Parts: sequence; structure tokens; C-alpha cells
Amino acid sequence: MIQAVILDLDGVVVSTDEQHYQAWQRLADEEGIPFDRETNHRLRGVSRMASLEIILERATRDYSDDEKAEMAARKNGYYRQMLAAMSPEAILPGVMDLLDAVRACGVALAVASSSRNTPYILERIGLDDYFDAVADGNDITHSKPDPEVFLLAAERLGVAPDNCLVVEDARAGIEAALAGGMKALGVGDAAGDDRADATAPDLSAVTVDDLLAM
Repeated sequence: MIQAVILDLDGVVVSTDEQHYQAWQRLADEEGIPFDRETNHRLRGVSRMASLEIILERATRDYSDDEKAEMAARKNGYYRQMLAAMSPEAILPGVMDLLDAVRACGVALAVASSSRNTPYILERIGLDDYFDAVADGNDITHSKPDPEVFLLAAERLGVAPDNCLVVEDARAGIEAALAGGMKALGVGDAAGDDRADATAPDLSAVTVDDLLAM
């Protein structure tokens, strides 16, 4: 029985793909590193430092750990500048109707994201007090496809992993959910992942009965 629904943030509740892309593109341009949307697609569901390592695969020189830390912080500064303009209108279609219906059924709700900006994003979209638990990149040492963030969310909810359903838009997130012993609903890009227990284009195409029957 599904006792908790755990949602990824980026790409499930809101879409910050364009903000991430523009921030990484600005950094790459400053460093003279080739970067495009195909490379950006590889960064979905991946931590900031792991994303930087992917971008640096095309760099023409090696970077020290201190330089990498500075670059990651610089990118995050650009990203947060764009997040400042985010509002509740950024919540994706169907999300609030479905979450309110899930909550009305007495099922717990959590957000689990590799992003360290999760609290700020939730504040900007007016959902900082909405979820029963939040686990994010500030709390973990291993990003997806490691299941750590989902397991932490389940622990904070007090729900066993096999009674949790994860909603993810990244294949790394589907892999992480399954590795944690949870069911997985793939949306967006992850709708093409046949490892998921169920798929949908987005949450506007999902009913509460669909979720709780998984």
C-alpha cells in the first residue's frame, strides 16, 4: 500500500531546466569550454559538482579542486539570480490538484532533490510549508542514482521504503528509487524508462487513484 509519495523537484513540481542551462552556458562561455543542450541533458538529476565534471570533459586543461569549487559557486550564483524571478506560476500543470488529492487521502508527501537550492525554490513557489518532509542536496553525500535522498525522505516521513512511491523525470532518479526499494512513476523524460512501474507525460495526466493503486 502506498503510504507516501516522494517527488523530485526539478522537472516534476517545477521546471528549472532553462535556468540551469543558461547558468551553465554562461560559465562555459567564460571558461571557453564547449557546451550545448545535448550536454546539458546529461546533467538532469545530477548533483552540481557531478554536473561540472561532465562539462569539464570537454575542457582543454585540468582544473584544481579549488578552481572547481569556485566555478560551481559561480554557476550557482547565476542560477539563483534567475530563480529570484520564480513565483507560484512556475508550478507545473496538474501538480497542485494531484498533491491536494493525495493529501486528502491521508498519504504523506515529501520532496527529495539533489539540488541544494530546494529550500529556496520551494519558498519562491510558495510551497515551503506544504510538504511533510524535505530531503535535498544539503543533506546527502551521494546524489542520484544513489538512493540516499529518497531513503532519507522516507525516514523523515517514518514510512518504510516499500510503501513509498517516487515521482521522477530523470532516469537517474528512476534508478535511485528502485535501488531504494520504492515504486517509481516516470514523467517527462523518464516516461520512456521501461524500468518505472508506471509512466505519464506529466502529472496532469495522473489521477490520485492511479498513484495509490501502484
